[in-house]
Amino acid sequence: MGFLTESVDVDCDTDGVPVGVRWRGRNYLVAQGPVRWYERRAWWSEDARLPKDRGIGAVDQQMWRVQVQLNTRSELLTLELVHTLDTGRWRLLAATSASGTVRRSAAP
Repeated sequence: MGFLTESVDVDCDTDGVPVGVRWRGRNYLVAQGPVRWYERRAWWSEDARLPKDRGIGAVDQQMWRVQVQLNTRSELLTLELVHTLDTGRWRLLAATSASGTVRRSAAP
C-alpha cells in the first residue's frame, strides 16, 4: 500500500521554482524563497524493475519547503511538498502555521 499524501497543483516559474500552490480550493502565493533538496524514493517497493531507459527522475524526487499565504495580510503557512520528476506529480506532505500543524501526511 502507498503512502497517504494529498495532491496539490503547483505553478512554477521558468526555472521550475514554485510561485503558487492550489490546495483545498484556495490559491496561495509563495511569499519567501523556497528551499529545495533531493531524496531517493523507494522505487523498489513500487516497481518490480526499473527500466534502463527511465531517467534520474525515476529514482530521485524533489523535496520543497515553501512559505505561502493567501494575501499579504494573511498568516504564513509552511508547506512541505514532493515533486516526482518523471510523472510531474506534486504532493503535499505537511502544512504548518505559526499556531500549529494544519495537516501532516505520512512520509514520502
